[in-house]
Amino acid sequence: MLKLAFGLIFADLYHREGLSKVDTAFQDHLADADPGLLERLKTARAASGAQDAKSESALLLDLAPHLDRFVAGLFGIDKEVSELTQFHNRLAPLYEVKRRFVQRHAASKIKAAEAATIDGMAIEAELGTLFGGRFDELTFALKITEWQQNESAHARELDLATSYAAWALQSPAGRLRAQDGVLFKAPAKTDPQNLLLHAESRVADGVRSFTIKPEHIRRRNGFALTDAGTDLVGALDQANYCIWCHKQGKDSCSKGLREKVIADAGIQFKKSAFGVKLAGCPLEEKISEFHIAKTQGLAIAALGIIAIDNPMVAGTGHRICNDCMKACI
Repeated sequence: MLKLAFGLIFADLYHREGLSKVDTAFQDHLADADPGLLERLKTARAASGAQDAKSESALLLDLAPHLDRFVAGLFGIDKEVSELTQFHNRLAPLYEVKRRFVQRHAASKIKAAEAATIDGMAIEAELGTLFGGRFDELTFALKITEWQQNESAHARELDLATSYAAWALQSPAGRLRAQDGVLFKAPAKTDPQNLLLHAESRVADGVRSFTIKPEHIRRRNGFALTDAGTDLVGALDQANYCIWCHKQGKDSCSKGLREKVIADAGIQFKKSAFGVKLAGCPLEEKISEFHIAKTQGLAIAALGIIAIDNPMVAGTGHRICNDCMKACI
């Protein structure tokens, strides 16, 4: 039977007195690891609400790795948490290469018209040989990172990789080939007046109707979701897409897209193409901070950061409400 560490029992997790014991155990843990950080935490608690948003965010993110280790120790899952963090870290080159090499370098060096003329499959086969016989996105990212350490010695390999990245990112054939991955995908622009991207249109008896193209139809089985969601690779792709704007004091996902300040006008929010106010998360969840913790492999701390403002995150994450969908930027 699973037992808690630090002299705690499961009953302690269900009442205030027990949670005070958990908090004391965490402070003891922090005192051993980083006494200065513990003092910052105590100071922030003593003057609750007095900290500015940036200082609060910095404190939470500094506490994040300690919270991960404490909770892992509390439940005796140190090995599992360590393995999960290592898995996060092994995937990190994917997102760095995607941003710097695929989207900034390849896409600017080779335009879409030229990319469409590239024999991407032939290059993929050649790269697969260079990779040791198998082509996959993570190996691509690792090899790019390796080759860029000595670009002059690997000029040809980097040229091949550039051509392939441009083809996979910008040509119809390349996008089809790379559709199941994350490395060669760029955010698409949304046309508010043409949201039915995967629909066929026809006119019958003077009435226009839209039908989802067969390859995009997803049948619902009872009340099951039609979206299978994503895996850790996809989740980290989304987290790395975030621009972490709390560092600039904007927190747009949390606090909304705001218009420039006008004297005596109060806070004014931008509106969507349909006139919906883009006020951001109704709960003002710390979304930017949560994403940073997740990209650092701190899965427990990331959950904790969201739960500060939304203890019901398990429910709201599974069924997003209408207010959230309309407010989301």
